[in-house]
Amino acid sequence: MSKKLIEECVRNSLESYFRDLRGTEPTGMHDMMVRVVEKPLLEVVLAQADNNQSRAAQWLGLNRNTLRKKLLEHKLIQ
Repeated sequence: MSKKLIEECVRNSLESYFRDLRGTEPTGMHDMMVRVVEKPLLEVVLAQADNNQSRAAQWLGLNRNTLRKKLLEHKLIQ
């Protein structure tokens, strides 16, 4: 899947989100989007890296400690 297709999926989901709101003004959308995208991103990248946190952190462009913190926040590790 190309970057353009991912952007299209996000755009379509956001448009659907606004339709579902039926005129109600949203709040905290940036934090909401980070939360809903970050967890599956971490899950998939970690799986593709065979649970190697150092490799996953490198692929994500994160410090390994930052990745561990995010994995703990999303309850993906203990």
